[in-house]
Amino acid sequence: MIGQLIKRDGKRWLFAVLATMSFATGAHAQSSAAGPIATVAGELQFERNERGFVAMLDAKPFDRFDANTLVHFDDTGTANDTITRMLVQTEAGPVLLDFRRRPPLVQRTGRRMTVKRVFWQGDEVVMQGSQGWFRFVGGELTKLQSSSTTYH
Repeated sequence: MIGQLIKRDGKRWLFAVLATMSFATGAHAQSSAAGPIATVAGELQFERNERGFVAMLDAKPFDRFDANTLVHFDDTGTANDTITRMLVQTEAGPVLLDFRRRPPLVQRTGRRMTVKRVFWQGDEVVMQGSQGWFRFVGGELTKLQSSSTTYH
């Protein structure tokens, strides 16, 4: 039955599944908080500079990015609600900050897009952008097509 739905209404089915997941699992609303923000690696603060923002962990800079405004999606994967990962919207496209490592892992998607929604699943990030749905894992960005894959 599900296979027939996928073949007949693949895109609508994928959208319905992802919309349902936003209420049930790892979908997080966007934030524009500059900090301080508690992460598993320390205290994060975004400071404005002449071209954008500097990301600082425990008062030490670890990344810089161009952006007119600060927008990020947070993954709170711990019991005490500290941030484990964050997807930041930049002028050059989304950037993944992984605070499970010290220093934090910084991975750029390499594709300009405006992110609307983010779902966290294991080590992968599924995002709805201005150009459709994408999966970002291991530093690789892949455009998603209608499929039987279920993200939750």
